[in-house]
Amino acid sequence: MENKKGVGSGGGFGGRGGVNAAVVIPVLNQLAYTQACVGCLQPDIAAGVRVVIIDNGSTDGTGEWLKAQSGLVVVSNTENRGCAAAWNQGWRAVEGAEWTVILNNDVLLPAGWLGRLIGAAEREGMSVVSPAMREREQNYPFSEYAADFMAKMSGVVRRDAAHGVCFAVKRAVFAKVGGFDEGFRIGQFEDSDFFRRCRIAGFKLGIVGDCFIHHFGSITQDALRGGPKVRPYEAENRAYYRAKWKIGWWRRRWEKFTSRRNLKRWRDAELAAHGRTLHAKWEDGAWKAF
Repeated sequence: MENKKGVGSGGGFGGRGGVNAAVVIPVLNQLAYTQACVGCLQPDIAAGVRVVIIDNGSTDGTGEWLKAQSGLVVVSNTENRGCAAAWNQGWRAVEGAEWTVILNNDVLLPAGWLGRLIGAAEREGMSVVSPAMREREQNYPFSEYAADFMAKMSGVVRRDAAHGVCFAVKRAVFAKVGGFDEGFRIGQFEDSDFFRRCRIAGFKLGIVGDCFIHHFGSITQDALRGGPKVRPYEAENRAYYRAKWKIGWWRRRWEKFTSRRNLKRWRDAELAAHGRTLHAKWEDGAWKAF
């Protein structure tokens, strides 16, 4: 069961610069991350961007906090329906938006992020687009770094790629390929499945340096899965994904090889030209480029 409540006005999709977009965020507990994320979104909310939060049965005070906020649309589920179902609830709630951004709650967003993300997609003719990001430890001055990164990495693109932490989807995509496959239980592989269907349908995907976010890493997914040891959802979803797309051993090997080759090509080219990459993680006390 679900309970949908619009809080405050939140009726439109417009934003500064005429961005016709809405933002969808699934949550399960992890209130502090949700509060930080919503805090980053306040300029967008004030500009009229609709923000829809799908609460998948939180028990840590998240539901109460969300209901007390103005400018949000809150969909409350009585149980954890997982990522795919929550994303479907979200994009269907904002079907009038030209762009729908699917966003994790464990992220930080800089000023102007939305306009830059959608602007880059439209410039490049993309229908699914993700921002550059740093992951895990947030041990740098975020606002200053993000502004410098976006200025210097504007125009850098990883084509035919996207990630599930944050991705904007044009309305025409949902109209043609539909929503997210709820056969993927709780979480994992529903984003890969969706991106594959987008490619097959002929839509262009990309990761762009024009927009930058910080992702703390796996907070949303771990919460939605109910912890890594509750059930082997990842293994179940991997098997479902491979069976659905008839991905046997040779095809898996080829796709893995192609993915690693593309990643190395992107990483090496970005480092050579800019001294940084569109994706990095904090590992073993240092930033590692991906």
